[in-house]
Amino acid sequence: MIEPAGILVAVALIAAIYIAFVLVLLVGGRRLLARELVLLIPNLVGLFRGLLGDPGVPRRAKLVLLLATGYLLMPLDLVPDFIPVAGTLDDAIVAALALRYVLRVTDRATLAAHWRGDPATLERVLRIAFA
Repeated sequence: MIEPAGILVAVALIAAIYIAFVLVLLVGGRRLLARELVLLIPNLVGLFRGLLGDPGVPRRAKLVLLLATGYLLMPLDLVPDFIPVAGTLDDAIVAALALRYVLRVTDRATLAAHWRGDPATLERVLRIAFA
């Protein structure tokens, strides 16, 4: 059985590596990329929450959003989040696939109305969705 102290150490290590990566981006002059990386998951969760509460979004799309939100909030991913860029990329791909489905039954304006981050970041995620 895994000890709670071991889990805390692992979480702290993952957080430290993630923070170090963001700091490397900042020191390397990639401030916007660092900011986007830090805010991507919270912005996606906020977008999904807004879409789930939107009466104009069909129930099937809401089910897809619920499943994707569960994946985004799940501590274990296909690619662990402590792996720089790739760790967040799998979350972005899951979100993009969910958004791709939602866009089939709604429009970009609905997504934009619920997005709280940089509009360019949403466009990047949507580009991944339709790549």
